[in-house]
Amino acid sequence: MKQITENLKNGRVRITATPLPLCGPSEIMVRNVVSLISPGTEKLLIELGKKNLAGKAVSRPDLVKLAYAKAKREGFINVFREALARLEEPLPLGYSSAGTIVQVGSKVKGFSPGDAVACSGYGYASHAEFAVVPPDLVVKLKSQTGKPLLSFEEAAFVMLGGIALQGFRCAERTHGESIVVVGLGLIGLLTLQIAHAYGCRAFGVDIDGEKVGLAKKLCGPHSFLLGEGDVEQTILNLTGGEGADAVILTSASKDNAPILFSERIARKRGRIVLVGVADLSLTRKAFWDKELTFTVSKAAGPSGEGTINQHLMPLELVRWTEKRNLEEFVRLAEEKRINLYDLITHRYEIRDAEQAYEMILKGKTRYIGVVIQYPKEADESDTVINEHQKKNTELPSTKHSRNRIGFIGAGMFTRNVFMPVVKRTGLFKFIGVAAKSGLESSHLAETFGFSYSTTDYSVLLNDDSIDSIFITTRHNLHAPIIVDALDAGKNVYVEKPLAISEADLTLIQRAFRKRKQAQLLMVGFNRRYAPLSRKIMAGFENRAIPMQILYRVNAGYIPGDHWTQDREVGGGRIIGEVCHFIDFCQYLTQSVPIEVYATGIGGNMGKYFEHDNVQLSIKFGDGSLATIIYTALGSKLFSRERVEVFSGDSVSVLDDFRVLNIMSGGKKHHKSLWNQDMGYAGELHYFVEAESDKAAELFRSAIYSTRTTFAAMESLATGKPVLIREESR
Repeated sequence: MKQITENLKNGRVRITATPLPLCGPSEIMVRNVVSLISPGTEKLLIELGKKNLAGKAVSRPDLVKLAYAKAKREGFINVFREALARLEEPLPLGYSSAGTIVQVGSKVKGFSPGDAVACSGYGYASHAEFAVVPPDLVVKLKSQTGKPLLSFEEAAFVMLGGIALQGFRCAERTHGESIVVVGLGLIGLLTLQIAHAYGCRAFGVDIDGEKVGLAKKLCGPHSFLLGEGDVEQTILNLTGGEGADAVILTSASKDNAPILFSERIARKRGRIVLVGVADLSLTRKAFWDKELTFTVSKAAGPSGEGTINQHLMPLELVRWTEKRNLEEFVRLAEEKRINLYDLITHRYEIRDAEQAYEMILKGKTRYIGVVIQYPKEADESDTVINEHQKKNTELPSTKHSRNRIGFIGAGMFTRNVFMPVVKRTGLFKFIGVAAKSGLESSHLAETFGFSYSTTDYSVLLNDDSIDSIFITTRHNLHAPIIVDALDAGKNVYVEKPLAISEADLTLIQRAFRKRKQAQLLMVGFNRRYAPLSRKIMAGFENRAIPMQILYRVNAGYIPGDHWTQDREVGGGRIIGEVCHFIDFCQYLTQSVPIEVYATGIGGNMGKYFEHDNVQLSIKFGDGSLATIIYTALGSKLFSRERVEVFSGDSVSVLDDFRVLNIMSGGKKHHKSLWNQDMGYAGELHYFVEAESDKAAELFRSAIYSTRTTFAAMESLATGKPVLIREESR
């Protein structure tokens, strides 16, 4: 299918060919008929992209500060590479569209294929021939006597209308009160009409005479051109000298002039609501004199979509959610209380979309509503051949056939951290890549030279030219894909964790037992393959007594609604990430864990979960002990990982896999790297070169690390140590 994207590195807008997106069980797939450009937001994104690196840095000093702190820990080259990779990612443009449902997920109720709908949401209702959208961001369109009450062009205004409606709600005004809308672009004209429809005295203000003229056509005579007469005095006269009950700013300004204007025309205890863009410099005296209230309106209203707590927004607690605002806007439009057709100034076919953005950026032509139209016949293929793929050079000879790879998953870690390392090793030939998002899949194919991209991973499993499957999806998908890949006769590399439940682990074990003898299953426990890890092991090569290990992880805060915190999707932080550190301790001791005791912080935990801040004490079969301190309470400016290993009058201290100090035999040895090396390249070499008879040993080790996380969760719940079930050889 075709989709409009922007390259954030250079601001270039292009029409991209991507595979058809995958419709999940809780989603709806829509064939778009029309989408609406949000000129303010999309123009800002493109102008940001056109800035050089310094300009981008000035725009986001907060991110620069975090990047600098990360660079000091990990090395500037690694962080710079990651930053550039992120800038190369294509941004999907658009967030408001309308069309017809073609597929409904198994868990979705109330929608059917063939329904006419309006769709909203960034990353969902994009400028694309097909959109996959959660039901909370979809509004079904009504019809009467077989005829739709709203055209697709009108319905495509849904998200912009929701934003305007939420701004009006933030003003907290009602019938008969006065509202001034400053800025009569698309959002402003919608806001003015909404205020008028709800019985408010609505006044419009702008610096563009044509927009003021359109506002008068839509809502009557009370819209004014700044610079023509004394607009402030006119508004004061029309409000009986009191001033406006509320001022809604829908303009885009680099200074605070709109806010200063609002302070002057608002009544005592009036409200000022910012929906657009302005410098947030308020005048204390004006706010003190009038006891004004200032609010910044966020999008189309509160939404629980995509979070764990979305069920906590019933009508009796949150009257106007994003979904209800969208539905209300559609109702107003269907009842013809809002005129949308007169707001459309330009129509472009998707093939001509670049011209639309060129027109908006140049600003020589006046525009308000710019819609993108889509053909009735669209490319519905779930696989796209990469025409720009250059012929791969000969691969280095290896003992085993594992280096012709298919990749499943295209998240941020995959795109910006892992795949660049895979590419730099020069070990692999890139055949196919699969991801739920067609845009992410096609981006990986183009960036790293895969022969094709798809959203159906079975295409990779059925491709005889692929030796190995790499899995970097969300954690709950690991087990079913591993099983499918092993059954298809492929070697498997899977990012941690191996599984998030005993049931999943059992399925994987059964599939592993049925595999062909030569097949390798490897979990991405990369730390054991880091160069400094090998140096630690060399220092303790001839140890005769157990180890004592202290592993401190300053993991950082992750919000409770993030997918990794969802027990059914990410498994939580112990299962999803602490497995890394358990495996590393297992590697250092060269022994399996036999018992774990886990405790978490108590008392008032505030925004944290119990498993965000834990201490694990692990006993190993050789008598070694490991203590893992995992905390989300620390600052990101502090180092992330520190490992201290004690045994036989020797001590090794490893900081962030970049600096190693070894104290042994009365001497101190120091080794530091220019850039952090977490072992990704090392594990890839091992994956390609390891003998097949290592498969069972690798798998057994991964099972122990996984089972230890399950036992740690049980220990955390019971407050008691938990024995780890022995795995037969």
